[in-house]
Amino acid sequence: MPLNQVEMVTLDQLIDQTHSYRKFKELWDLSEVKSELEAIEFANASNFKGYGIFRLFLCLLIQFMEDLSDRELEESLRTNLASKWFCQFGLTDKTPNYSLFSKIRLRIGTKRLAKIFNILRSQLKSKGYMNEVFTFIDASHLISKATLWKERDKAIAEKYEKLNNEILPKFAKDKQANFGCKGGNKFWYGLKKHASVDMQSGMINKVAITQASVIDSKGMKHVTPESGAVYADKGYCDKNAKSAAAKRNLHLAAMKKNNMKDKNKNLDKWYCKLRSPYERVFSKTNHRVRYQGIAKNQFAVFMESIAHNFKRMVVLNELYHPPKTI
Repeated sequence: MPLNQVEMVTLDQLIDQTHSYRKFKELWDLSEVKSELEAIEFANASNFKGYGIFRLFLCLLIQFMEDLSDRELEESLRTNLASKWFCQFGLTDKTPNYSLFSKIRLRIGTKRLAKIFNILRSQLKSKGYMNEVFTFIDASHLISKATLWKERDKAIAEKYEKLNNEILPKFAKDKQANFGCKGGNKFWYGLKKHASVDMQSGMINKVAITQASVIDSKGMKHVTPESGAVYADKGYCDKNAKSAAAKRNLHLAAMKKNNMKDKNKNLDKWYCKLRSPYERVFSKTNHRVRYQGIAKNQFAVFMESIAHNFKRMVVLNELYHPPKTI
């Protein structure tokens, strides 16, 4: 075949019919999300440098589905045909500069993204993928910074004996992050992510960010479902969790772990099989945060949850509605 041969093709023809991005668009109806985002354009009389806010939101979806930095996202949109197609860019269209993505995250904001998350969650419920009959709740730590040597030295220079949560905001850049403790002897500096997961589908129902010092049971009130039974680790079985469950008339129960010294291997297999659909949500959590402050990280976990539910819906659709083979 001659190297200078010209052939007319569309961008849509270049994307494989089985590509996951194509499946996302087939399974999800984003028209209501588009209307919600376009309200920002009308209110600000801006189309965001000609790209439009909806296309930029699709770019952010790519970012959190593929775990890309802003610069990596810019590169992906410029060179990856599937990314161009998903975000509604033409083959030769100019794509956004990386500096625009942080601005669009601020413009959309956490409150509006919470509405979008609820819109997409309602779709899951209407299609039968999420029913809130059985919900598992847990929390995971998010590390803002691995070491605080500079902050400690500044505190000592000002005659403080050690860093603690009372004086930490005076020396740390992130004023909302603080020390958390797990198991009585494992400490980290950062935030805490609370999430409720539908046990049947493995999809994220609600998610919230708090300071690291907030105990798991106190954060439970932010992610309790509207109905059904709630299962959690035994650390949640205290007054705070029981109060949060009682307000919505939920059944609260502890989910056992087979972590005794003398393990029953057969019982361990059963527990692993029972817990795996929703435990994988927490095992895949990125424990290092990119941003400072609760609001920015709340935005990030909303986007991560949307991306997780997108992927999970594709898996479940293939499981329950496999493609017909000829």
